[in-house]
Parts: sequence; structure tokens; C-alpha cells
Amino acid sequence: MKLVDTHAHLYDDQFVDDIERVIERAKEAGIETILLPNIDEESVKPLKQLMDSVPNFFIPMMGLHPTSVTSEWENQLSYIYEELRNRNYIAVGEIGIDLYWDQSLKNEQIRAFETQLQWSKENNLPVAIHSRNAIIECVESINRVGPSSLRGVFHSFGGSVEELDSILALENFYVGINGVVTYKNSGLSKVLPQCPKEKIVLETDSPYLSPVPYRGKRNESSYLSKIVSKLAEIYEVKDQVIADITTKNANDLFGITDWKEFN
Repeated sequence: MKLVDTHAHLYDDQFVDDIERVIERAKEAGIETILLPNIDEESVKPLKQLMDSVPNFFIPMMGLHPTSVTSEWENQLSYIYEELRNRNYIAVGEIGIDLYWDQSLKNEQIRAFETQLQWSKENNLPVAIHSRNAIIECVESINRVGPSSLRGVFHSFGGSVEELDSILALENFYVGINGVVTYKNSGLSKVLPQCPKEKIVLETDSPYLSPVPYRGKRNESSYLSKIVSKLAEIYEVKDQVIADITTKNANDLFGITDWKEFN
């Protein structure tokens, strides 16, 4: 199988001691490309270092994660925007709204998110959206900025049928499926049959959200095969069908083939 992990934080400190073996296992599992979303100002340097260590295997995004947004969000975005302008990035991400942990900076998160959506329009780049407890709010922001000129993925989707429908109503958006789909209490086995396979991309969100049977342990890209197998079970098709469709979807959304050719 040829696979794309569209969302992994392999530059995290948890991989410092064995990143070479993590990369080797990923390649052995058929992973051809890993997309690296940024988090904040502090993660920019390790992200770029990892990308440069294996060019065209690791491909970077640039954005400010919603849980990193502070009252000084405009200054934070100035730094992130300079990075976006001064190097080729495949997407604006990880951006969005997170209302799970703390809602005290909700307005700042929304303004930072919509500013970064504007960047994606200006630079013709897709977006990787974090929407924990905030799918509807993220959809509302997209509709305010202009859905016809935006495209992207709702990373780590774990929502209801109604929330899925709100995403699918946006013509140019996909849902990112990770290890959560293997959790019995996630509900995704009942929700995903309502989602066309042509709207799904694979991700791990490493080092977080390891699939069963690795739940509770550090996640890594090689575990993507467990997500493939669960999706194959849900859609009642062979693993290879899921691999082929999701890899095509990732390339259609992010333009991975073209990016590698010109970078």
C-alpha cells in the first residue's frame, strides 16, 4: 500500500531519541509522505529541521494552533506570516478553534482563525483545521471568509452526522480520520457511512491518539495501517481500496505530487 499521513507532529520532543527508526518503520508500512502541521512560534524551528532532514518525505505546513492563541495573537500571527512568506509550505495549518479546554479567548481564536483563512485565499493554499468542540463555529468562520475560495481538511474528525453534514456542505473540504475511529466509544463507525470515501484523508496526529491496539502509547505514522483496516471494515471494502482512495484524496487536496516536483 502507498499511504499519506496528512497530519503528524513527528518533530515533537517525544521522537528525539528514535526519529530515524520511526521514519524507517513508516516507510516499511508504505508511508510515502508525512505532512507536518505547525503549532506555534516555538515549534517552527524543530519542524523545519525535521523537514530538511528528509526532504520530500516530510512536507511542512505553517499556522498558529488555536490553543496557542494568546491575547497577543496579532503579534503571534506576524511571526507566523513571515515564516509562511519566506519558505514554501504546502498548507496553512494547524489552525482553527478549540472550545474544549478554555473558552476565555474564543473571540481571539476566531479572529486568528479567520485571519489565517484569508492567508490561504491570498496564497492559494489549503488549510488544516483543528475544530475540537467547535465544528459549527469553524464552518461559520469559513462561510464568513468565503467557502468557494477555500479548501482544506477538518483534522481529527469525531463529530456527529449533523456536524459531518455541515462540513460536506462545504464543497472543497475533507475530513481527516485518525486513530479515534478505532475507539469503540467514538461513534464514528455509525457516522462515517454517511461520508463518501472520496471525502476522507488519513492522519495519525502523532504522537497523540494512537489507534487500538496501541491506545495509550505514543503514536507514530506506521500505525496508519490500523486506521486503514478499520475504515475498510466500516465501508466493507478491502484495505487497498481505502489506501488508494485516501492517497488520491490527499494529493487532490494538497497537490503533493506537484509540490514535490517543484521543491
